[in-house]
Amino acid sequence: MNSDKLFQEIQKKHSFLCVGLDTDPDKIPRHLLKTKDPLFVFNKQIINATAEYCVAYKPNIAFYESQGIPGWKALEETAIYIREKYPEIFLIADAKRGDIGNTSRMYAKAFFNHLPFDAVTVAPYMGRDSIEPFLEYQDKWVILLALTSNQGAADFQLIRDKENIHLFERVISRSADWGTTDNLMYVVGATKASMLSLIRQKIPDHFLLIPGIGAQGGSLEEVAEYGMNKKCGLLVNSSRGIIYAGHSKDFAVAAGEKAREIQQSMAKLLDQYL
Repeated sequence: MNSDKLFQEIQKKHSFLCVGLDTDPDKIPRHLLKTKDPLFVFNKQIINATAEYCVAYKPNIAFYESQGIPGWKALEETAIYIREKYPEIFLIADAKRGDIGNTSRMYAKAFFNHLPFDAVTVAPYMGRDSIEPFLEYQDKWVILLALTSNQGAADFQLIRDKENIHLFERVISRSADWGTTDNLMYVVGATKASMLSLIRQKIPDHFLLIPGIGAQGGSLEEVAEYGMNKKCGLLVNSSRGIIYAGHSKDFAVAAGEKAREIQQSMAKLLDQYL
């Protein structure tokens, strides 16, 4: 899926919503724990309830790795289910991988050959040769961590050098020509929305994956105001605020209602800025 196709889906659904599948066995409705595969059963119902309102799903790999083999099986089943039933959905592995080239090649193989993901999040700290193996795959994306929404982002990402330029700015400027606007995207936290104008000066045409609205307190309106470009250029993620909107047996209905609420807000912003 290239950027034009992604924009077409955004226009079709009047949405740039990404639903984060951060599925925690301690938080899903208790009755699901009696099923053979509770993580997948939960995900399947969430997906069916929200698919018409979103253009992307983003399983956070840690929530599945932490469950051992059953967790990996649930991740695989989830990815295959999305790909088969909702092939238009952009599927992101939120893995935050980053290692020497030979190891990165194995990570890329895992998510792009053995699992049907469109994109994987990658940490840039080890430089270009740690990113290139992911970029070798046709029609696949690298989503590079640039400016994250956590408090600790200030420890490194916001450090300024002698030229008064932030480290995250250096990361963006150095990496922008490693790929193209059809295979390289950046993570920018919604809680750092004030930085989006600066980031857009450096990468006006790239898509940005924006976590941090909802439970983390980021503003959807500010993200759109400062970050939207002529192709929208945004995938805004909501995880806990959607998938845990309800806790009873009709949890999926609550998730669908919350996703629809966000989608309607996004539709208004698309009308306003495009």
